[in-house]
Amino acid sequence: MTTQHSTAPAPNALQSRALRDTLGQFATGVTVVTTCDASGAPLGMTVNSFNSVSLDPPLILWSIDKQSLGYQAFTRQPYFAVHILKADQQQVSNLFAGRGADKFGQVRWHMGPEQGPQQVPILDHCAAYFHCRLSNCVEGGDHTILLGEVLNFNAEGGEPLVFHRGSYRTLSADD
Repeated sequence: MTTQHSTAPAPNALQSRALRDTLGQFATGVTVVTTCDASGAPLGMTVNSFNSVSLDPPLILWSIDKQSLGYQAFTRQPYFAVHILKADQQQVSNLFAGRGADKFGQVRWHMGPEQGPQQVPILDHCAAYFHCRLSNCVEGGDHTILLGEVLNFNAEGGEPLVFHRGSYRTLSADD
């Protein structure tokens, strides 16, 4: 196994690209995280930095770029949902990865799963979703790590959408 690393304090553009390409060797699932902004309008973004943390208590995490348009909403609103996308939802990933556009006008969704102030937009027909209460925000360089307590979850199942080396991928069958 070959391992190289740089100890340079501030990476230049070439080092940043090389680091990004190296990180891309790790295959990730693709998620869309949703919440409501301060006015109650639905807000969502594509995220692949999702991970489980703990079963007891039930905790998950994801991270958001501090320059993201939704940064203020996601780090200040008390509830959010993480949706694990299915292999056939690449267009949903692309939609929520982009800026502008009426994203929620182009997908099927509903408010839920609770009533009242805990409600967040829930995307229909995803492999799974986790409805969470924001537990903590941890500074991490140019990103903030959001820790969420899982309040509710649902698994519809299906093959997940996978991202590896800058492209969407499919899993090969195990049978």
